[in-house]
Order: sequence, then structure tokens, then C-alpha cells
Amino acid sequence: MKACAPLTLSVRQITKWVAKRLLPFYSLTASSGWELVLLSPSRVTSVFFSSGHWESILLRKNHKTDDAGFVRWALLALALGGFGIGTGEFIMMGLLPDVSRSLAITEPQAGNAIASYALGVVVGAPFIAVLAARMARKSLLLILMALFSIGNVASAMADSYHGLLVARFLTGLPHGAYFGVASLVAASLVPIERRGRALASLMLGLTVATLIGVPLGSWIGQLFSWHVVFTFVGAIGLLTCLLIGRYVPYTPGDVDAHPLRELGALKNPQVLLTLLVGAVGFGGMFAIFSYIAPTLINIAGIAPSLIPWAMVAFGLGMIIGNLVGGRLADGSVLNIIGWTLLWNVLVMLAFPVLVQHVATGLLATFLIGTCSVLLPSLQIRLMDVANESQTLAAAMNHSALNIANAMGAYLGGLTVSLGYGWISTAWVGVALGVAGLMVFVMTARHAARQQTQLA
Repeated sequence: MKACAPLTLSVRQITKWVAKRLLPFYSLTASSGWELVLLSPSRVTSVFFSSGHWESILLRKNHKTDDAGFVRWALLALALGGFGIGTGEFIMMGLLPDVSRSLAITEPQAGNAIASYALGVVVGAPFIAVLAARMARKSLLLILMALFSIGNVASAMADSYHGLLVARFLTGLPHGAYFGVASLVAASLVPIERRGRALASLMLGLTVATLIGVPLGSWIGQLFSWHVVFTFVGAIGLLTCLLIGRYVPYTPGDVDAHPLRELGALKNPQVLLTLLVGAVGFGGMFAIFSYIAPTLINIAGIAPSLIPWAMVAFGLGMIIGNLVGGRLADGSVLNIIGWTLLWNVLVMLAFPVLVQHVATGLLATFLIGTCSVLLPSLQIRLMDVANESQTLAAAMNHSALNIANAMGAYLGGLTVSLGYGWISTAWVGVALGVAGLMVFVMTARHAARQQTQLA
């Protein structure tokens, strides 16, 4: 019997074989304009840490942007990233009782994981936006989603309270920069008069996450464990990387970009005031929603098994709010911001009354979700006033929203810990909403003075 020759395969051959079978977008330069290029470990290291062009090494240039179908797929890829990030961000609200039991901590302590994630967004968004200002946006999106996936896997592996806090902080770092850069890419794919709807399409991924991703994650958490949920979110991030690589068009980085130019946005009063509107005005929603599960269980008397349906109600509200907000944002943006802030305050005033019963409690949860009507207008307002600091301003919007997240979650948890009851989170929300309206009035008056001076 003839002896078989020894099987000798190089790492390169094995990697190439796996890539061809697991990556359906491998080496499709004729149709998609990009291909994966295999590199030696030393070359990967030098490329990753160098200031050279990622896009010329890892991605072949794809300039295809005039095909309407291709644009829709690009927006879908970006929205899927928003879906993954939204699921990862909001899932903690539905998992608080499970996490607190698993780690033997109180629910307000478990709520600190929400604040930790939000703090990561606040820190990461400006830091990454400034340092990566010259990088091609497609390359940056891929890196950010890869980091997001790694962070969620780390969260799934956390087996202690402090370990979870660190993992959630690291997971939050790429969040703001991703949405900031994705917003600029989405707006660049369509005519200027359709920017609001393009951004609404991007944010639809975030809002659909609250309708499908968060309830599904809550159900998975109850059926298996919260560790499995974060693994699921990490897988969504990896799928997003593949779709971005396949469909998002390549544009070269801004060679004239400089960290100091990006930081110039922080000298613009309108940028700072708009960010402050989001940071304060949107905090009320997070004060309530961060503790929506224990509030419905303890006040409305809802069964824990129905909490996923409460997440569905919130998600449906966010989708409707986002779609309406996207339409409104194509009009007079500054005025729309004021009216949507007022709507949010009215919703939070109604919450303590509605949350007393199961049916009306679910309605209240839906109405809290409609507070997302504010988001598209805030993003477009920042793009309009940021001038040459587009990347930083767009990313800072999500820093501001996660300051709202952290502040709302902290203040809501504080009032509960002080013994004021779960309903007190609504009054925190009202106070933050009114404060946001006051900041908006300052913003509108400053903008009017600027226009008068320019006239």
C-alpha cells in the first residue's frame, strides 16, 4: 500500500482556504471594488500602528456610489451597525434583574454598567474622532466595529461586578465615533435635501434594536443567561464588518485634516450649546428607561416574563419617533428641536400617572420611546454649524447623548437608592427635560444674535 505524502500547508494557504469559504466577499474586485489582502504578522503590526494608509493595504478602492441599489445596501450596512450598537447599549435595561442576581449586587449597582458604557462613549468619541481625522471613513468604520465586537465578547466573559464595568466601558469607546462617521457617510450618499431621511435610515438600526434586538436579547437572557446575549451582540458586529467592507463606498481620508482643526469645533458656541441641549434634554428619557423593568414590575405589577414586551413597546415608540423626526429634520431644524423637547417633557409628566397599571404602563413605555423624535434634528444641526470640524462634531453628538445616558441613569438610581421609590425617576426626567428646554432657548437666542450680526 502506497504511503501518503505528508500534508504540509503554510499558514498563508490555510488562511486563504478559510477566507475563500467563510468570506463571501473575498476577492470580488470586479463587482464590489475591494478584496482582502493577506499580510504577514509583522506587516499587520506595522500597518496597524503606523500613520500610513490603511485603505491602500487592506481594502481595494471602491468608488461606486451612483447606483441607487448600491446606496440602499450601504445604508443597510451602516444601519446594521447601529442595530448592533443599539442592542448592546439598551439591552442592559432589560437585563438588570438578571445581572444583579448573577453578580450578587443591587439593581442600582447593576445600573452602573449602563453609566460605565455611556462614559466609554463620552471618552472615546472625541478621542477617536480627533486622532483618526485623516483616516478613510470606511477603514475607520471597520476598525470601530471590530473593537465593538471584541468589547462585547469581553462583557460576555465578565464574571465580576468590576470586570463587567471595565468591559462595558471599553465596549462604549467606539460607539460615538461609529455613529459620527456613519452619519457623515450616510449624508454623503444622498442629495442634501434628503439628508434627514438618510440619517433617519441610519438611526433606524438603533431604533429597530429596541424593537427587536433588545426584546430578543431579554428573552435570550431569561432563557439562557446574560453572557450569551453579549456574545450574540458581538456576532452582529462581525457581520456588520463584512457588509461595510462589501457595500460602503470608499472615499479617501482628508489629507488636510488635523487634530487642531477638528478641535476647533469646541470653540464654536453653537456646537457647544447644541451638544448641551442633547446632554441635558435627552437625559430625562434615560432616567426613566434605565429602570423601566423594575418600575413596571414594582409599580404596574407586570410579570417579569412580560418585560420583553415592554421592550417591544419602547422600540416601537423609538421607530415612530425616529421616522417622524427624520421627516421633520428636513425642515427648520432649530425650531423642530424646541418642539420635540417640549413633547419629551409632556411625555415624562404623563409617565407617573400612566405607569400605575399594566396596560397604561406599556403605553407609557411606548411614549418614552417616542422621545427619539429629537435625534435626527440634533445631528443635522451639528452638521450645519460645525463647519470644517464635521467628524468631531458628529461624534460628539453621541458623546452628548451618552452623557445624558450616564447622568440620567445615575440620577435616577440615586433617587431610588435614597428611598424616593421607582416613580421618582420620572421627576428626574421632567427636571432634566425642562433644563434642556432652557438650554435650547439660550441656543436659539445666540443663533439669532449671530444672524443679526452677519446681516
